[in-house]
Amino acid sequence: MKSYVIESAILAVGLAIAGIFVYFGLGSFAQRERVVSVRGLAEREVDADHVIWPIIYKTTGNDLQAIYAEVNAANAKISQFLTANGIKADEISVSAPQIVDLRADRYANQENIVERYNVTSTMTVSTGQVALARQLMSRMGELLKQGVAISASDYGSMVKYEFNGLNKIKPEMIEEATKNAREAAHKFANDSESELGKIKDASQGLFSIEDRDEYTPYIKRVRVVTSVNYYLES
Repeated sequence: MKSYVIESAILAVGLAIAGIFVYFGLGSFAQRERVVSVRGLAEREVDADHVIWPIIYKTTGNDLQAIYAEVNAANAKISQFLTANGIKADEISVSAPQIVDLRADRYANQENIVERYNVTSTMTVSTGQVALARQLMSRMGELLKQGVAISASDYGSMVKYEFNGLNKIKPEMIEEATKNAREAAHKFANDSESELGKIKDASQGLFSIEDRDEYTPYIKRVRVVTSVNYYLES
């Protein structure tokens, strides 16, 4: 009968060596999969660089032609006031007047209607001269001397401030958020008696632009959060 002692010994040695490689391979794999997930935040306050400012003029009457002439005259005075104080003509637009015929309202008390037509005219300033626009907003009362009363409490008169310069500050904010994430990862690694390794993967969160608060909508808070996974080494 043929002896398989040598073959068995070689096989045993081979299996042992393979086991060693598997052991160290799994250990290395496990080592590589030791990760820490952190987030880095970057915030910045910036001034709005664009403003949309609706200016609303309202009037009532029974003669549409007379009302039309009154609205045109008021719009001309408002436009002249704006351009005389630095707003460019191409930054001003005028919408078609909105006319409400109270006598056409079947639910209205017809006996109490004194003036049939209620007309609203909206002039909109869209400009990057935010500081100038804000200054002129506080001076709109000067138009009263010319017989023009601006409606300030109408919902449609709400001013909208925007920030369009995100691309200019985006690289710096991403760098800052990533730096903050790495500092947090270092702290975690030190606390766990580990060494911080390379980045496994990372993702940039969406940028958000919001009013700093309800009282200063012309100051915006820009915010971004980055998520980074780092390898941990013993």
